[in-house]
Order: sequence, then structure tokens, then C-alpha cells
Amino acid sequence: MKTRSLLLAVLGLAAAGAAQAANPGPAGAAPARHQALMQRLADADVNGDGMLSREEAAALPKLAAHFDQVDANHDGLITREELRAAFMKQVVAHLRKADTDGDGRLSRAEAEAGTPRLAAHFDRVDADGDGYITREEMQAAMQKLKATRAGR
Repeated sequence: MKTRSLLLAVLGLAAAGAAQAANPGPAGAAPARHQALMQRLADADVNGDGMLSREEAAALPKLAAHFDQVDANHDGLITREELRAAFMKQVVAHLRKADTDGDGRLSRAEAEAGTPRLAAHFDRVDADGDGYITREEMQAAMQKLKATRAGR
């Protein structure tokens, strides 16, 4: 159950991120959910070193429950890169599960059934309008989001 709620939180951010990248809105403002998560991560980083120790992560129970999975190099600290990698790994796994016919892309029906938050922004992420979201379209949307956030 804990893994499912963490996955849902991560997927919600991915879908919001993809939608944000496809249609960033005024001044590229990040979704409120993303801003709130970033603030919680910053608040947990008590010593301000840009990393989370196991003790700091305890302030974020969902992250703390998966600390060892996220801490890829097992040095007792979670870096931004490790957090991003864990996030993307979960997103990819969830999208693969949603791809019920295994063709490597999501149809609108698959998105609606398996990733409703992404489905809500389907037309914006489906850049070529062919009725499918491909890995490339999802990556492009995420890259656009990353670029938008970096430009702040």
C-alpha cells in the first residue's frame, strides 16, 4: 500500500510535469503540487547541504519508507540526482504497466484506464496528434518541463 501511494504521488507529478511542459501557462509556473513537494524537500534538508540523510528523510514518511531504494549508491544520503532517477524509474514502470497491449505507446484508452492524470492532458502530450503517447513524446514533454524550470 505504501508503494502504491508513493507511486501515485510520483505519477501525479509526472503527469502534471508532462502537462506543464506541453502547456506551461503563465511564466512557466510549476503546478502547485510540484512547488509544495519541492518546499517539503527543502524544509527536510535541515543542514542545507542539498542532500537528505536518513534522519532528514524521516520528515517525509513516504520517502523514508523507500530510503534504501532511492539511495542508489548506499552512502546514507539521497541526492537530487538519486531522487530524480528513482522518480523516473517509477514513472517508466507505471507507464509500462499502463501499456496493456505492450506496443510501447499509450493509447487514450490505456491512459484513461491506467494513468488518469496523464489522460487528462493527453492531447497536449500527444504532440503529433496520432492518438498515442510515445516514449519520445513523453521524454520531449519532460525535457520541455525541465528547460522551463531551469529558465526560472
